[in-house]
Amino acid sequence: MRKSLPLLCLLGLFALLTSAIMVSNGYQIGDIAADFKLKNVNGQLMSLKDQKNAKGYVVTFTCNTCPFAKLYEDRLIQLHQKYAPLGYPVVAINPNDVKASPGDSFVKMQERAKDKKFPFVYLYDETQEVAKRFGATRTPHLYILQKTDQGQLKVAYIGALDNNSGDPGKVTERYAEAALNNLLANQAVAQTFTKAIGCTIKWRADAQ
Repeated sequence: MRKSLPLLCLLGLFALLTSAIMVSNGYQIGDIAADFKLKNVNGQLMSLKDQKNAKGYVVTFTCNTCPFAKLYEDRLIQLHQKYAPLGYPVVAINPNDVKASPGDSFVKMQERAKDKKFPFVYLYDETQEVAKRFGATRTPHLYILQKTDQGQLKVAYIGALDNNSGDPGKVTERYAEAALNNLLANQAVAQTFTKAIGCTIKWRADAQ
């Protein structure tokens, strides 16, 4: 056991360094996010611009297998049901490499979306290019985008949905809702960044 501890420490350090490399060029608050086109669980390709009436989006990197992501599924559904009619739908994206996490395959995504009756789109980032572009490191990891008067997508919030990943009954701060309420009131977002709590994204072996 003693011999295995240094190895575990090295593996942990490698994972942290790898994650840091992946997110070095991720979006920051105020950046303009590029649109993307990914396959939804219904088999159709979907881009953000397809939702023409949206005022913005709650882009959420999540997956089927992470315990934290599962704990947030019902809260994401509630967030979408509350804010999609107000112009801010949830856009869920699974960025995990299927070889590293077979439970996050596209077929498994379709099964999960059906079982949970996801009311939002659930997209597959097979190449992981969108996750890298955003700078996502965790599942779940939220990015709230606000559509500008020019139709661009400005990053307004990055982080967690709320302050209790383990127990929705003990949540005392709802970060994403507070940010969305600020945007809907045409106010500056008071808290633009929080630490995302969740599992590390499972990157492809050839990711750079």
